[in-house]
Amino acid sequence: MSRKGNTDEAVAAILAENERRKAEINAKFNPITGEGSVGERVKVTIEDMPEDLRTQWLPVQMMDNTLVRQIITAGGLRAFIEDSLGCEPEPGIIESTARQFIQVRSRYDFPFWAATFAYIKPKGGGKEILFRISKPQRKLLAELEKMRIENRPIRLILLKARQWGGSTLIQIYMLWLQLMHEVGLNSLVVAHVRDTAIIIRKMFERVITRYPAWMLHDVSEQFNENEEKLEGVGGSTNIKKIPQRDCMIKVGSAERPDSARGDDYNLVHCSEVGVWKATDNKTPEEIVQSAISGVTDAPLTSIVYESTAKGSGNFFHREWLDAKAGYSDLAAVFIPWYEIPWDSRKLKDPEAFAHWLYANRNKTSADNVRSEPGSYLWKLWNKGATLEGINWYVHERKKHTKHATMASEAPSDDIEAFTFAGRKVFDDEDVERLRGSCKPPKIVGEIYGRADSGAECLENIRVRKEEDGRLKIWQDVEKDTDDERVTNRYLVIVDVCKGMSAKADLAVIAVMDRFWMMDGEPPTVVAQWRGHIEMDRLAWKAAQLAEYYNHALLVIESNTLETNNTRGQADYILTLVREVYDNLYARKSDNTSNDVREKAPIRYGFHTNVLTKRTIITNLQTVVRERLYIERDEMCLEEYKVYIENEKGGFEAPSGYHDDILMTRAIGMQICLFEMDMPRIIKLSSLRAAPKVISEATM
Repeated sequence: MSRKGNTDEAVAAILAENERRKAEINAKFNPITGEGSVGERVKVTIEDMPEDLRTQWLPVQMMDNTLVRQIITAGGLRAFIEDSLGCEPEPGIIESTARQFIQVRSRYDFPFWAATFAYIKPKGGGKEILFRISKPQRKLLAELEKMRIENRPIRLILLKARQWGGSTLIQIYMLWLQLMHEVGLNSLVVAHVRDTAIIIRKMFERVITRYPAWMLHDVSEQFNENEEKLEGVGGSTNIKKIPQRDCMIKVGSAERPDSARGDDYNLVHCSEVGVWKATDNKTPEEIVQSAISGVTDAPLTSIVYESTAKGSGNFFHREWLDAKAGYSDLAAVFIPWYEIPWDSRKLKDPEAFAHWLYANRNKTSADNVRSEPGSYLWKLWNKGATLEGINWYVHERKKHTKHATMASEAPSDDIEAFTFAGRKVFDDEDVERLRGSCKPPKIVGEIYGRADSGAECLENIRVRKEEDGRLKIWQDVEKDTDDERVTNRYLVIVDVCKGMSAKADLAVIAVMDRFWMMDGEPPTVVAQWRGHIEMDRLAWKAAQLAEYYNHALLVIESNTLETNNTRGQADYILTLVREVYDNLYARKSDNTSNDVREKAPIRYGFHTNVLTKRTIITNLQTVVRERLYIERDEMCLEEYKVYIENEKGGFEAPSGYHDDILMTRAIGMQICLFEMDMPRIIKLSSLRAAPKVISEATM
């Protein structure tokens, strides 16, 4: 088939997929009937309900309610009143029963309750409207509801693009818990500044002022339609009480830490945490801890951190990384810009746009500072954006001179949201192609010798399985035999940790197997040790692992040793190891005149400086792109994805991320491909059996 034919087929497939994506975005959602709403639903018909409620899609959990089951079984309100209550279906009783049904549904069905009773002010002004949740809000709600329905404490961190109502959803959801689920739940919202706190407080006042009084009481209770639904507390302007529910709503700001104290609060929402600044000698961490200190670990309690990303390495970023990794009890939720329906721009000619997008999919350079290369726009398509969404992005990008500022407002993934400055070193698609070979290790444990240091540490070396061990082994060593050994097979690389703090990079010892390079196959990562450890102990641990893997070449990255200690101390540590482990990598001489004249001593270890780092990272780019090695650890791929070249031309992991695993691959592949001889099988038996030839030359 011709190239034009291939292109036409690809464009046709793009257009078909685009229609499917738009249909999904615009799928029917009716919060009143429940059609297309959040959660698992059951379709029911109740003939004498109001017209718009005769056919409803009800939450499946609601089917366990006795009243609901009886009304559905009876087929209508009148039949239920006659059969179950034994009364005449008079208008007053019908209305009372309908209200009771609505109260029950409101307790199970947040979208219905919000679209029926919660009035909000629309963006851009205008009359107050009922709160009908949007598609991205429904995604967030699904996460909140999953925890509530499972009777778990609600714990969540939300990373968001701007202007889709994530914070509004969280605040009104907390109010729903207060009004519909349990008496006495107190809520606290901490905004980043006082002006925002005032806006949030007015939003709560608006919802509660227009909230019907009958919804605050059981059907059998007497009430006054004009009763007060919101009271002040102790003369405070930022605390209000809903007397019928015996609960308080407090709204404070991070710039006034005293207003953000939690005390006896059950529901806490910390808004725009990424832009909080230290104030009154209090850090964002301290303000958050003060806010959540009173929240118990119980159902129907909530702690939610929410923000757009404003830089990396701050409190919000660290909390996000920990939640994403599963280290904390917060569920991590990210909403990319292309899931926001209004981030879309109509196309005059969708087919022409699809042709242009496909034709430029491999173009890696942008036309100007206010545009993105075609390869990036193609990635957006592969992530799930519609053509109309990409068209919006192209036009919106013209407002920004840097990708970084656009990414902070409209991120396509969480990594992009936090990675502001710099150019990504590794292409995501190249990195993802390495994932197919990643897998869980066969052994998790630790390596031990007769001692922890010195010559005895290399005796009686063994690996012991331990659940919390820091050593992962994907392929155990294949020991040389009495008859055969393989030269230059295993390579052990060490990246030294930069300190012992929890925030510092960890030390990494990586083991590569080069055996199959003899047949033209790539080397493979077969083992890895990772953890915090003192530098001298790390050196001995690495020597043990190198000895275990058939006395492998041991390469220790030495500039951290030489930076964190004096050069003499660094040389001392490496020299101690060299005295008992003779297969230690020594870097080449700088070949300066002084070195030659003074016969400079051997420098052990691989020194990573500006020149060598550019060399090994440039080589690693090629290695990753061409898949010149086999990776086993998915954590390494995550380091590749965030690694950047900064504005000064240096390579680094952004603040809050690590590059310790990556550096072992960079150093290892440089030495593996360019400095080590090819592995070779040596038959020892044939060498021993070879007859000694005596000649005149040997004599």
